[in-house]
Amino acid sequence: MTILTREAILKEIEAGRIRIDPYDPARVGTASVDLTVSRYFRRFVGWKPIDLHEDVDYRDPSITQLVEVPPGECMEVLPKEMVLGITNERVGLPDDLCGWFDGRSRFARMGLLVHISAGFMQSGTHNNTVLEIFNMSPRVLRIHPGTPICQFIFQRTEGSQRHSGRFSGQTLAVFCGEEEGPPAP
Repeated sequence: MTILTREAILKEIEAGRIRIDPYDPARVGTASVDLTVSRYFRRFVGWKPIDLHEDVDYRDPSITQLVEVPPGECMEVLPKEMVLGITNERVGLPDDLCGWFDGRSRFARMGLLVHISAGFMQSGTHNNTVLEIFNMSPRVLRIHPGTPICQFIFQRTEGSQRHSGRFSGQTLAVFCGEEEGPPAP
C-alpha cells in the first residue's frame, strides 16, 4: 500500500491526474488534502423503518429532508444524531489512484465522526462526496459551512481500473435532488 505524501500529491495535481475543484493549495497537508463541508445537509425524518435494498435512495423525502444553511449560520447536530453533508470540493481520481475520507483529529476529539463506514473512493471516480456525519458527544455540535471538516488520503493502486458505480459522478446538484446521478451499473 502506497500513500501519497505532499510532494506526490502536488505532482499529481500539477499533472492534472488528481482534480480538486475548487482547489486551495494551502489545504494540502503532509499526506492528505483537507476538504470543506458545503452549506447543504440532509436530516433524517420520520420514524418508519428504512428498507435497505439496492434501490434505496437517501434523497427520498420519506428518509431525509434537504437543509440549506443560510450564510453566516451553522448546522446544529444533536447528540447521537446523524446527518448527511457533502464536500464543497469535487475530487477526481485517475484509474490508478484511490483513497478514503477521514475525519480531522481536532473535530474527532469533540465527538464528530464524518464517515461512519463508507469513506472509500474508488479509482476513476470524480465527485463531491457525501459525508455520514454523526455526533458522538453529549453536546450539540455546530457545523459551519466552509470548515475543513475532513481529509482525503490518496493511495496508489496495483493495476488500473475505472469505477462506474451509482455515485461515481455525484455532484452538489445530485445531493440536493436537482438532478439524477449516473445510472446504476
